[in-house]
Amino acid sequence: MIKLKIPATSANLGAGFDALGLALTFYNYVEMEEAEGCFISSSDNCPIPTDPSNLIYRTAETVYNICGRDFKGLCIKQTNNIPMARGLGSSSACIIAGLVGANTLMGNLLNPDELVNLSAQIEGHPDNTAPALLGGIVTAVFDGKCVHWVKQEVFTTLKFIAVIPDFELKTEEARAVLPKEISHKDAVYNLSRAALFSASLLTGKYENLRTAIHDRLHQPYRMELIPHGREIFDIAYTNGAYAAYLSGAGPALMMIAPGENKFFKGKMRFALDNMGLGSWEVMEMHIDNKGTDVSVV
Repeated sequence: MIKLKIPATSANLGAGFDALGLALTFYNYVEMEEAEGCFISSSDNCPIPTDPSNLIYRTAETVYNICGRDFKGLCIKQTNNIPMARGLGSSSACIIAGLVGANTLMGNLLNPDELVNLSAQIEGHPDNTAPALLGGIVTAVFDGKCVHWVKQEVFTTLKFIAVIPDFELKTEEARAVLPKEISHKDAVYNLSRAALFSASLLTGKYENLRTAIHDRLHQPYRMELIPHGREIFDIAYTNGAYAAYLSGAGPALMMIAPGENKFFKGKMRFALDNMGLGSWEVMEMHIDNKGTDVSVV
């Protein structure tokens, strides 16, 4: 049996819509072994599909079929720490678990490029799947057939603080509110800021991040689906955040804070409680540079 450790991810990073993403130190765990039939369970009582429609199982079967290997079934045990439909890459974590798990059980027939390509074809875009697999911050372009990507490791004490609402926001719903067309001016606005984000994060010019996370493609529209979202951003900046942005399609709100700001998480928790949002979670993470890890149980 093998055990996989798959990181949560934060995609878009403001202006890098469908192109930028990074891995975080918060994980799902999956135990997997070949079996005669479908045996799926949850170690933490999180409700999941326990039949062949399960995303991990379905993805693994796809990999076996692509590689021309006989697929008889799997025994899978999931620990689902990453909250579902919150903008932290829960579906991508399942896809990567299925891909890497199946590939490992078959003797690593597929290389990382092939895994990145397959994951993007399944998910539709690589901004979550690529960093979940590779770790670090990943810049990726999916041309419909192939993903062109660059992974960069980030060594920093920065904190990534996620404010996680108590409701789900499906990606399909979040995409439905986006405009069909944008102006040339807005395109330039986003391109410049997406480039600034990566360069600033990697070189330590964190004072640029507040400007770099602004965009005109998705956040202004999706924030309308998140009550108190803009107010929470204002509170984050008041408490010393470098940046605050919508993680993925939301509804999770991500703040980037200095490592030496020891009480940032506590201040955000206090503010949420005062707003009557006691059921919203506050989670502190850092950048994971390794990506998905596999071990033999």
